[in-house]
Amino acid sequence: MGFGVHVRDEKVGYFQYIVPGMKILLSNDDGYQAPGLQILAEQLSAVGDIVVVAPDQDRSGASNSLTLVNPLRARTMENGFIRVDGTPTDCVHLAITGLLSEEPDLVVSGINAGPNMGDDVLYSGTVAAATEGRFLGFPAIAVSMNSHDPVHFETGARVAVELVSRLIQSPLAENVILNVNVPDLPYEQLLGIQSTRLGHRHKAEPVVKTTDPRGRTIYWVGPAGAEQDAGPGTDFYTVRQDYASITPLQVDLTRHSALQTVSEWLNQ
Repeated sequence: MGFGVHVRDEKVGYFQYIVPGMKILLSNDDGYQAPGLQILAEQLSAVGDIVVVAPDQDRSGASNSLTLVNPLRARTMENGFIRVDGTPTDCVHLAITGLLSEEPDLVVSGINAGPNMGDDVLYSGTVAAATEGRFLGFPAIAVSMNSHDPVHFETGARVAVELVSRLIQSPLAENVILNVNVPDLPYEQLLGIQSTRLGHRHKAEPVVKTTDPRGRTIYWVGPAGAEQDAGPGTDFYTVRQDYASITPLQVDLTRHSALQTVSEWLNQ
C-alpha cells in the first residue's frame, strides 16, 4: 500500500490517514442503491480508491451463502457501482477472485440499516461480506447503524473512516474481522468507540403462520428474540450508552477449550 500521510479534512474536522493508491472494496446486503452504501463510498473516497460490488437487491439475512448452482451476472451502473445478482458473499468473492483487475487492500461492508449485534452476526449479510473478505486474506470491517430507519448515516461513515485510517496505520491480526455498530445520533453526540463482546438474545419469536391469496399456507419468520445477555461490556449495552461498538470476530468457529472434553467423551 505504500507510505501514508495524515491529512486533516476541514469539512468534517478530523485527521485521515491516506495511503496513495490504496484500494478499498465496498459491499453490503441492502443492495447497491442503499443510502448507507452511497454515503460510505463518498466518505471513504477521501481515504483511498473505492470500488463498489454489491447485490442487485436487498439480501438481508443471507449470511455466508454462496451461489453455486446458477451463474452470477455483474453490471456496472452509471455511478460506477457494480451490481451482482447474488448474495453479499457472492459479491466479495466474485470481486476478489476474478471480477476486478487488481485485488483490494481492504474490504468494508455497510453501512447497514439496522444493527448487527449479538446473535445477529450469524445471519447478517453485512457481516458475511466482511467475513468473506477476511477469509480471502484481506482486512475487513462491517458497519451497521442501530436503527432500521437511520437518520445519521453520516455518523456511521465518519466512524468507518476513522477505523479504516487506524487499521491502515496499525494492522490487527490476520484472523480478525471488525464488527461495528453505531448509534443513530449526530456525530457530535457520539461519546466515543469501545471494544466489546457479542451479547446474546433469547430464542427467536415463533414463525407467523398465515395464508396467501390462493388460500395456501405460508410462514413469515418471526422477529429476533429479546436481549438476554446485554450487560456492560456487550455490544447491546455499549450502543445504548451512545458509544459505537467494535467487536472483533474470527472465522475459526472451533471451540478449542472443548477439544479435550470431546476427545475424552469419544473414548468413554
